[in-house]
Amino acid sequence: MLAAWRDSTEKDEGTEEEDATVALMARSDSDSDDEPLDILAQLKDKVCGLNKAKLEGLLFTLIDECDAINSKNCMLKDACSELKNDIRELEHENKILKREKIKTDMTNLALHEDLKKFKETLSLKEESFATDLTKLENESLELKQKVESLLVENKKLLEQLKQVESDLAVNRC
Repeated sequence: MLAAWRDSTEKDEGTEEEDATVALMARSDSDSDDEPLDILAQLKDKVCGLNKAKLEGLLFTLIDECDAINSKNCMLKDACSELKNDIRELEHENKILKREKIKTDMTNLALHEDLKKFKETLSLKEESFATDLTKLENESLELKQKVESLLVENKKLLEQLKQVESDLAVNRC
C-alpha cells in the first residue's frame, strides 16, 4: 500500500494531502475515545506516502490549528478568570447581604415584640378607659340627679321664702 502511494500522481497526492488534513482535523475534532487507534493507523498510512513539502504544509496547517486552539483556550481562560472574579465578588456581596438580612430580621423581630407589647398595653388602657368612662358616666348621672333634686328643693325653698316674706310683710302691717 505504501508503494502504491509513493508512485501516485500529482492529482492523487493532492487528494491524499487533503485526506491527511481531513484526518488530522478529524482527529483534533474527535471527542470519542473508541476509535483513536483506528484513526492513528489511518493517519500514519496516509502521512507515510507524502513528500517533504506536503508534510511541511500539513505541519504548518497543524501549527496554525494549534495556535488557533491555543488562542481560543487563552480567551476562554481569560473569560473564566473574569467569571471567577465575578463569582468571588458576588459571594462577597452575598455574605454582606446575608449579614444585613440577619440584622434586619433581628430588628424586625424586636419590632414585632415591641408591637405586641404596645398592643397589650393599648388593650389594657382601653379596658381601663372603658371602666373609667362607665364610672364617670354613672357619677355624672348621679350628679345630674342630685342637681335636679337640689333645683327642686331650691324651688320649694324659694316658694317658702316668698311665703315667709309675705307672711312677714303681713305681720308687720
